[in-house]
Amino acid sequence: MTSRRLPLALVAALLLAACSSNGSSSPDTTVAIPVSTDVAVATSFTVQPGVQQIAVLGAKPGAEVKVTAPDGTLTVTNVVDANGTTLFRELTAGDGWVVASGTEHSGPITVTGPDDVPSPSLYTEQQTLLPAGGFGYIVTRDGTTLSANVILPGPVEKGPYPTVVEYSGYQPSDPDSAATAAIYTLQGFAYVGVNMRGTGCSGGSYRFFETAQSVDGYDVIEAVSAQPWVAGNQVGMVGISYPGISQLFVAATQPPSLNSITPLSVIDDSYRSTLYPGGILNTGFAVNWTQQRVDESKPYGQKWTKTRADGGDTRCADNQLLRLQNPDLVQEIQDNPYYTNALGDSLAPVTFVNKIKVPVFLAGAWQDEQTGGHFPAMVPAFTGSPHVYVTLTNGLHTEALSPPIAGRYFEFLQLYVAKKVPDLTAGNTIAPILGNAIWGVGTFEAFTNRFAGKTYAEALSAFESEKPVRVLFEQGGNDNFSAGTPEPNFTAEFSAWPIPEAEARVWNLDGCGCLVSDGSPLNTPGESSYIADPKALPATFYTGDSNGVWRADVKYNWQPLPDGKGLGFITPALTTDTVVVGPGSVDLWVKASLSDTDLEVTISEVRPDGTEIYVQSGWLRASQRKLDDAASTELRPVQTHTEADAADLPAGEFVPVRVELFPFAQPFRKGSRIRLTIHAPGDNRAVWEFRTISAGETVTIAHDAAHPSRLVLSVVPVTITAPAPPACGALRGQPCRTYVPASNGG
Repeated sequence: MTSRRLPLALVAALLLAACSSNGSSSPDTTVAIPVSTDVAVATSFTVQPGVQQIAVLGAKPGAEVKVTAPDGTLTVTNVVDANGTTLFRELTAGDGWVVASGTEHSGPITVTGPDDVPSPSLYTEQQTLLPAGGFGYIVTRDGTTLSANVILPGPVEKGPYPTVVEYSGYQPSDPDSAATAAIYTLQGFAYVGVNMRGTGCSGGSYRFFETAQSVDGYDVIEAVSAQPWVAGNQVGMVGISYPGISQLFVAATQPPSLNSITPLSVIDDSYRSTLYPGGILNTGFAVNWTQQRVDESKPYGQKWTKTRADGGDTRCADNQLLRLQNPDLVQEIQDNPYYTNALGDSLAPVTFVNKIKVPVFLAGAWQDEQTGGHFPAMVPAFTGSPHVYVTLTNGLHTEALSPPIAGRYFEFLQLYVAKKVPDLTAGNTIAPILGNAIWGVGTFEAFTNRFAGKTYAEALSAFESEKPVRVLFEQGGNDNFSAGTPEPNFTAEFSAWPIPEAEARVWNLDGCGCLVSDGSPLNTPGESSYIADPKALPATFYTGDSNGVWRADVKYNWQPLPDGKGLGFITPALTTDTVVVGPGSVDLWVKASLSDTDLEVTISEVRPDGTEIYVQSGWLRASQRKLDDAASTELRPVQTHTEADAADLPAGEFVPVRVELFPFAQPFRKGSRIRLTIHAPGDNRAVWEFRTISAGETVTIAHDAAHPSRLVLSVVPVTITAPAPPACGALRGQPCRTYVPASNGG
């Protein structure tokens, strides 16, 4: 979901390195658009029915337009905007809808549903509209045209080529900013970048991942696959962040010509993972990112579209008309502070990735400063995919493109999209270009062609026989490279996620600021209190340049906990190496002087040299503590976050509150200590900020036999093969500071 574009240096370097054929960038505006659904025309306005929608165009601005359901039980009235358009959303599929304005009305029209698949001719007849190299358009089932840019790895006559599609609301169809296209064209893939409806030069109105966007994606896959320059008439999907997330929505519609997806740096649940972690609004990234999407989806919100329209692309100009029908997504966020199944489930891939039937390559980072690192929670839900390969690491939003992940990623694409024995020779050209542009380093471990000498069948079999879950430990801390270089210290592979061999290890909170191993007596049972003051700490631990957070030499400013403004609890020095991989739970007995409070809990490692390494955090608004018992486990509490389940904290009474620690992987070496801190939200993320309700209330945590507050972590039997810990500040996404005990001793 990156709100930060990849650096311009990357765009230039990759495009200069690519030996690609763009063809003509001039749009073909003379080709008739093949529309598969009837477009009913009234006397003075046009009605365009679609998937759960009806668009009205060419109407009188300010006029009222009504749509009436087939059975007459529902009538919705809209006012026509200044562009002469209006759009009716979320309509029930069926025949007999009628649109009326004044004395004029349409004949009966059909609103389709997401499963109403058009004739294949819609796709096969688009070969002149979508060029073999260059800018063009794709027609969806309701007649909306989506802008697309095609980049071939060579002359069209030397095709057909294995093909990948990138689909998002950024600007993948802009011929002048195809930032990541050369990653694929250098490997011999054709690349097609497509703008979602309501963005770029695409028609329609924009709303974040509404049903129409997902079925548009189905149409995109089928239209691209029908092109004569596409090898095997099948395509894969690529992209990081927003175009990574889009793959989950599109693949769930099951386009028959889709052969694989590679979602990188994604989310599993819009509400829980990024927008409202723990029920607390993330204003630092989520709201800002949404506002950027609102701004860029306005008429000519992306500057390149005005240039195209002014240059004669009348289709791009016409496609701006419905933009005034875009909803105010930021206001919708403000209006929906609780989870509702109808809205929340539709924006939570974890609820529908079971519908995906193709191989999946999934990768991301625990400390992702944008999407948040919660995505592994959906891995078990990919029950319909024949193969799901997962690579997990510490680090930031761009980590999924780092060479230690990219090697396996490139192998996946060549095996499942190109259907050939992987050859990573081009990867050794791509890696230093990416490295210098994104991370400020250009030296990495070279890729090797580990399947050389095998047949395609043998290479595929060998790849599929490997354990599917791969965890990179201590990315950035490999002493063979400069500090912060995205190379891991060591790796481990597992058969599934969550890790089957994981053991839930418990430490109990004690009044001395200690974490005591479960089964051992508490030293000081009782209570510990702090003042929940969100102003006591900076909102974030990074304030530099927007792209600088990805660099190897990034500087953080992670502050110690001010006296009295939070609690710390710490284990004794570990007597053995302890490797934690998975989610965690902080189970607290809480009382507050006000009726509600926001909790932020953080795990860190305190090393024998007195340095403290950030590991992971979790959040919860205490009033939203109600658990979904069916979904919760000892290691992972899952709240319902519904308004009906919200409840104030009872005055003067301790109540159990479980806070989910987002998943992570950290090797705690012998001699280190594990630390837990608890305070109001702040200073534990690079760009996330929170609209907290904490306002100086006193929060008290009980820790005695009757109120056993505890920390539960997922410990796995992994040998730490890199005995020396990385230097302070080297780990990707994990700030380091001098350990300062909290005022309660921990």
